[in-house]
Amino acid sequence: MSFSEHATTFAGLPVVDLEAGQPLPAVDGPVAWRFEHWDYDGDDEYEPSPTFAASFAELLDGIDTAAVRALVVGSWGYAAFNDAPIAQLCAAADRLTGLEALFLGDITGEECEASWIRLGDITPLLRSYPRLRVLRVRGTLELRLSPVRHANLRELAFESGGLPGHVLGAVLDSDLPALERLELWLGVRDYGGDIGIADLEPLLAGGRFPALRRLGLRNAEIADRIAAALAGAPVVGRLDELDLSLGVLGDDGAEALLAGQPLTHLRRLDLHHSFLSPPFAARLVEELPGVDVDVSEPQVEREWGRYTAVSE
Repeated sequence: MSFSEHATTFAGLPVVDLEAGQPLPAVDGPVAWRFEHWDYDGDDEYEPSPTFAASFAELLDGIDTAAVRALVVGSWGYAAFNDAPIAQLCAAADRLTGLEALFLGDITGEECEASWIRLGDITPLLRSYPRLRVLRVRGTLELRLSPVRHANLRELAFESGGLPGHVLGAVLDSDLPALERLELWLGVRDYGGDIGIADLEPLLAGGRFPALRRLGLRNAEIADRIAAALAGAPVVGRLDELDLSLGVLGDDGAEALLAGQPLTHLRRLDLHHSFLSPPFAARLVEELPGVDVDVSEPQVEREWGRYTAVSE
């Protein structure tokens, strides 16, 4: 399965599409502006799309760049062949001086499968935008991150069908004192998701990211093992939200989670798109009064087994 729709909200704001050369849409209040330029030129040189670059430059000349608070970047040419416009985004930092939220890769499966989205080193984005509060990235092909210090980043998310362990390692080695929400789509091994429980231990131990209150370990084929590890993980005690959705969580994993440390302090426990049996889903809701437990979109195991929501 893959992504089927573009974002309609981002960073708490409605998403509004921009088109180069067209008048700005009328809006009522702050919005997250979205820009894309899908183009397939048949060139497999793996470089940034010149047509996207030209369209984005034209767009910047036509808007009040200093007023842009949130930016959603969709297709940059054909994302399987064209590298993400990271250098162009960094070069625009002296114009996008108010940017606080960036979503790189709001691309559907019809436009480019998630596992084919070419990214590159995203570290310069964090260095170029010291005021950034939210960074969301979709895709993993050539994805790289170096350990970085960023004083203001509050939300960091990697959406993928298979998250490489070196990305997690760089996140854990980064100095992010303001980070409140971390969302990792771990995915499956067949698409590069090589993160195991041992790799997650520094995060689960609670010694990283002192401001962390919302943790998502989503879209994971090892969801049952993650739930068992979370049962005694120190980080859980200071969370407001725990998200294990979109993966292959079943009754055994949820049983281990319930049998561990108390979870009644949580404001929300997101387990939607899981493989819980109806009786156990009902039990979770009953045993965690006062917690918003989401067990919607139940899945049924097929003859070939369980599946994550996004793998390609």
